[in-house]
Amino acid sequence: MADRDLPDDRLGLMFVCTHPAIDQGVQAPLILQTVLGLTAAEIADAFLVAPNTMGVRLSRAKKKIREAGIGFAPPAPEDRPARVAALLDAIYVAFTRGVIARDAAASDRRGEALWLARLVAGLMPAEAEAQGLLALLANVAARHGAGRREGRYVPLDAQDPALWDGTLIAEAEAALHRAGALGRPGRFQIEAAIQSVHADRRRTGATDWPAILGLYDALLAIAPSLGAEVARAGALVLAGEAEAARAALGALDPARLAAYAPWWAVRAEVAARTGDPAGAAHAWQVAAGLAVDPAERAFLLERRASVVQ
Repeated sequence: MADRDLPDDRLGLMFVCTHPAIDQGVQAPLILQTVLGLTAAEIADAFLVAPNTMGVRLSRAKKKIREAGIGFAPPAPEDRPARVAALLDAIYVAFTRGVIARDAAASDRRGEALWLARLVAGLMPAEAEAQGLLALLANVAARHGAGRREGRYVPLDAQDPALWDGTLIAEAEAALHRAGALGRPGRFQIEAAIQSVHADRRRTGATDWPAILGLYDALLAIAPSLGAEVARAGALVLAGEAEAARAALGALDPARLAAYAPWWAVRAEVAARTGDPAGAAHAWQVAAGLAVDPAERAFLLERRASVVQ
């Protein structure tokens, strides 16, 4: 059978959700709901769409599976490369949801996603994006413990690099090197390279912001997304270019970002650094209201208090 070489039964089920008869735009959400256990609301939040919209998309996909009589046989090994993209997207979203929250369930989800990324990278060593995803997740996981100090949230730029996990960073760098050797750049590889530049602060003591901004430009050129646009604006702020960050945010559609906490947090930082404390206080208040993690919410409210007279 085609699935005998799959090292985990979940991979077989995930590949089933990538059947060509299923719309590509709903394959990753379908994996997230049916295999990895995320709710429609969590999936909608990750893809920046309304929960009702995501619920309808998932219901339609399940109806299509029933009506088309799609079986539960995973693809043959030679067919997997054409169907792996949605699987990688789903693992990435599951991991990021596990990073956002800090409870035991989130920790399990984060660990499971990293484990699945390792399995896929090992199963498909010639898939550059599978290696890139592993590099990305390992680098982010390496910093997870440093994101708290006595229970308080610590943003990346304020973390102590000595607390980062060197073993995971080495794993990330090895995976990124394997990806680069394949000569097929992609979204996850570029995101992994951004995290690699951050990780290099452990060695150099400084962050190469021009390199990070250049990588964000490359990412937006091949995989534009609102999340990447907001992240690039945040990098501009930390690079000391608040006015450029404000211009970048001004080019985005606020209607699509109104429920996206990072957008509000970056808006707040821009306002605070460009002489608008009232705007900063409002944006931090909204960001705190949208934050899932209590420690991050407390941090945002502290930032708000710092500008309120």
